[in-house]
Amino acid sequence: MSSGLESLSREDLLALLALQQRQIEDLKFTVVRLTEEVSELRAKLGRNSGNSSMPPSSDVFAKPDRRKKPSSGRSRGKQPGAPGVSLELVEHPNAQVDVFPQVCSGCEAVLPQASVGFARRQCHDIPPISVQVTETRWHKVACGCGVVTAEPVPAGVPDCPYYGPQLATLAVYLLVYQHVPVERAAELIRDVTGAEPSTGWIASQLVKAASLVDTPNRLIMALLILAAVLHADETATNVAGAKSWLHVACTDKLALFTLAPRSKAGAATGGVLPNFVGTMVHDALWLYRGYPDAEHQLCCAHVIRELTAADERFPGQVWAPQLRWAIAEMIKEADRARTEGLDHVPPERLHRWEVYYDSAVQVGLQHHPVNPFTDKQSKETNLLLRLAEHKNQYLRFTGDLTVPATNNRAERDLRPIKTQMKISGCHASQAGAENWLAVRSYIVTAIKHGLGAFGAIRRAITGDAWMPPLTILA
Repeated sequence: MSSGLESLSREDLLALLALQQRQIEDLKFTVVRLTEEVSELRAKLGRNSGNSSMPPSSDVFAKPDRRKKPSSGRSRGKQPGAPGVSLELVEHPNAQVDVFPQVCSGCEAVLPQASVGFARRQCHDIPPISVQVTETRWHKVACGCGVVTAEPVPAGVPDCPYYGPQLATLAVYLLVYQHVPVERAAELIRDVTGAEPSTGWIASQLVKAASLVDTPNRLIMALLILAAVLHADETATNVAGAKSWLHVACTDKLALFTLAPRSKAGAATGGVLPNFVGTMVHDALWLYRGYPDAEHQLCCAHVIRELTAADERFPGQVWAPQLRWAIAEMIKEADRARTEGLDHVPPERLHRWEVYYDSAVQVGLQHHPVNPFTDKQSKETNLLLRLAEHKNQYLRFTGDLTVPATNNRAERDLRPIKTQMKISGCHASQAGAENWLAVRSYIVTAIKHGLGAFGAIRRAITGDAWMPPLTILA
């Protein structure tokens, strides 16, 4: 059967071959593009808390591959010798109830209430909670001279019935620390105490509390600026149905939350980062690089997750697990040196792992070289370039053992914000979110110093707000 090509001239055949060659090249390009898209989609589908910054609660489709820890051989529950938490009898109970037998178990005669012994049990409970109305009267007194003197009503006391500081404390505690929505907080207070505050009153207590903790928060900001090591991070939140960004600057004893855009200017809103000159621990987000007055420790936990993701995408390449292993071993060396009372890891303990680090970066760049024809590089190339360029910032923790290797402190302080979003949804307004974060900063810092959340709020509501001690800088 004739194909029809016999009648074509040599020029026509060459043109046809050129057309087919262009079609083949177009198909090759399409295959490469689709392959890359499939790879990206698989990587997104495979993201979890073990290979990205996603929280563990988001591990829906794939759980991170965590090796099962070997069994310790101990039984479940309390271990022998561990301190117990069971209730104990108290010497002086708040109330005593005496129960006597009525008749003799032998002759059935009526018995006198004269004890010759007893068995005792103690029940720990709270009394029924109900609102107590207290009326205060400021009297007028007539003097013998004929002048009537009135005791003035203190400023700030309303001339109508009002709810007192205990209920105000409970309302703020439920909103900010227990993440209860306003309507449910009103329902809880009504069911438990019998009071019937409106949702407007409950929301107004948050505004009042935010103003009362302004002075402690200013001191928190000043102490953060003066700290030797500072953690910084950010996360997405929801304000009035729109995506917003929440920033945190914190230490083991301090925390300050601010609402601002995800930018260098936004991170500077809290007033801490632009004035900080110590060591700042953070992830590799670009906005933290704009503070040259501070030293920087890049979070090793973040980069280990990135290396895990690279290992999953390219399982036949050894550079990612080697880098992950080297960084993990240097963290162990830092922990060991810390327990020995050293202030840095001796260089001879690090040499082996630094060799593994450097060689893995070089091998990785051979697999994922820089493309000189575009500014946009692959994720793996960017990761390797960052590990090479900022090696000192990733490994700063080995030279100064007061610096942690990870930014877990900031992530722990931010985690309850996600709980707030899950339970209460979004903040209704920008002002409401800022008030909530102001009180949250005060509460979290107080808790870090051993003060309970309810007690800290009550002190603020009653005009004696707790202040962080200056001794934390010692």
